[in-house]
Amino acid sequence: MSLIGTFSKAALITAAFMSYTATAKEISGVEISEQLDASGVQLQLNGAGVRSKFFIDLYVGSLYLPNKTSKLETVLAAPAAAVRLNITSGMITSDKMRDAIIEGFDDATDGDTQAIQAQIDSFMALFTDEIVEGDQFTFVTSKSEGVTAFKNGTEQDTITGEAFRTALLKIWLGDSPAQNSLKKAMLGN
Repeated sequence: MSLIGTFSKAALITAAFMSYTATAKEISGVEISEQLDASGVQLQLNGAGVRSKFFIDLYVGSLYLPNKTSKLETVLAAPAAAVRLNITSGMITSDKMRDAIIEGFDDATDGDTQAIQAQIDSFMALFTDEIVEGDQFTFVTSKSEGVTAFKNGTEQDTITGEAFRTALLKIWLGDSPAQNSLKKAMLGN
């Protein structure tokens, strides 16, 4: 049985929130947990860094995996992964987040989002409420379940589809990432 075979939806949901902080580190004022516990299966911090623009830290992005890696191919092949975004600036608004994510999907798919447009539309609905400094978004991805999105610990939606899951991860880790230095930090480089 594969590692993801031991995951249930409940286990993946648990992964987003049962964080151990005893060995946490701090980046841009945000405590980054070293592990996320998914019902006994540990996802470990692969890397974390800051997304900045015009010398302003916008958010801290963290990547959690079953096993550490510095390669995108290994991340995409992993049975589960989690991306966590901790908002550190009031400059991030819902409109700006939606624009950035739409651009990210466009970059992640080389401009061809047609096959996953319905999933993107569902995902974008997660960013209609106001975003404030201190908000936390967690995207728990599973090859078998899709992407379960959380805002501040509350489950928002699960969006299925492997192509969507892959494109979402490529927003931060692909060939045209949100920010190269953040990609390197999340991949532990």
